[in-house]
Amino acid sequence: MIKNSFSLGIEPIGKLLIKQALPASMGILVMSLNILIDTIFVGQWIGADAIAAINVVLPISFFIAALGMSIGMGGGSIISRALGKNDRAKSNKTFGNQISLTLLSTITFMILGLTFKEYLIPLFGGKGVLFEPAQIYYTIVLYGVPVLGFCMMSNNIIRAEGKPKNAMYAMIIPSITNLFLDYLLIYEFQLGMYGAAWATTISYVVCALYIAIYFLTKKSELLLKISDLFFQYDLVKEIGLLGFVTLARQAVISFSILIINNVLFSLGGESLIASYAIISRMLMFALFPVLGITQGFVPIAGYNFGANKRTRVYEVVKKAIIYSTILASIIFIFIFYFSDEIVRVFTDDKVVINQTPSALRLVFLTTPIIGIQLIGSAYFQSIGKAFPALLLTLTRQGFFLIPLVLILPIFFGSTGVWISFPIAEFIATIVTFIYLRKKLLKYINYD
Repeated sequence: MIKNSFSLGIEPIGKLLIKQALPASMGILVMSLNILIDTIFVGQWIGADAIAAINVVLPISFFIAALGMSIGMGGGSIISRALGKNDRAKSNKTFGNQISLTLLSTITFMILGLTFKEYLIPLFGGKGVLFEPAQIYYTIVLYGVPVLGFCMMSNNIIRAEGKPKNAMYAMIIPSITNLFLDYLLIYEFQLGMYGAAWATTISYVVCALYIAIYFLTKKSELLLKISDLFFQYDLVKEIGLLGFVTLARQAVISFSILIINNVLFSLGGESLIASYAIISRMLMFALFPVLGITQGFVPIAGYNFGANKRTRVYEVVKKAIIYSTILASIIFIFIFYFSDEIVRVFTDDKVVINQTPSALRLVFLTTPIIGIQLIGSAYFQSIGKAFPALLLTLTRQGFFLIPLVLILPIFFGSTGVWISFPIAEFIATIVTFIYLRKKLLKYINYD
């Protein structure tokens, strides 16, 4: 029987990319639908302020959960390359170190997050009437963040093994659980923000149970020993360096949300934050096929780089960009023509309905080219090049979006916030394309 990871180096790239990307896309779709429908439930059954309150909490819990994701991406890159070289011992040791790192870091930050919640919630825009619902949601969700961190880490490892369907199930099962619990706790039991928060936290636990069963029933190629859980310095360093790329991206996303929430609050109060909450949910949901291609691309690029199959590496980069550009263009057309209808699904608040559609169109203006930026930064992370991956990851939101959001509203008000998104995306894409092309041609020509 051929191991699934071995197929990453022999199957046709186009077929393999679709095979990897489809389950990843479906998993992201269901997870995004979960977040989307969760927002709709909260908006319709609790109110527009509740949507804004959840958006305040999101960057804080996402950052701590991103610790698990970053450790998963960093270790996943090592495991993909190790499997490409048939080094099973290194793969096992890497996974063991990832488990220990994830639990240690997420539990530490959970404790810090709960200790300083009175300061963090207002800092992220949870002011005035938003503070109380944000505090309820924040406290309960933070209890489940270490479990979410483990899920995010392990999901990347399952994908690195060439098991995209199992990775998809790990995303779908908790998403369905969350939607069921949303209906039960918010609508039937009338628990409001408490119900929304407990539904989310319990769904994390369900996800962790599925992943534990996956690894304990030997569906995985990784076979852990107790000794694998003890830290090995060189592995921890490499996981940290590569994982820092993902962590930095999530940290910058969280910081940008902090900035945007506060700028919008100063310009128009809770209603503008509610508009941004709807837009950010659509960014998560609508781009699911592009993100799926990016996730499917990473283990293929990493495995073939480890196996020194240069032509296959070049081919998967090229096809991933082409596929993602086509899909992103379709998404842009849909958003552009159905913005009004999309917003009305979330809320019946007239102020939010009036101001959000035009903002939604502006934010999605450069969506067709987003795949170049995503694939470019993912490529360098997948082959173990932490520094260029970090720089390319930070270009859009760190180097361009945040400064633009601080400057443009001075001249254009809230419109300045919305136009900052496409301008930052356009500049970041140009930078990524030039650098990626240069390095790929050098790699193909054997340096």
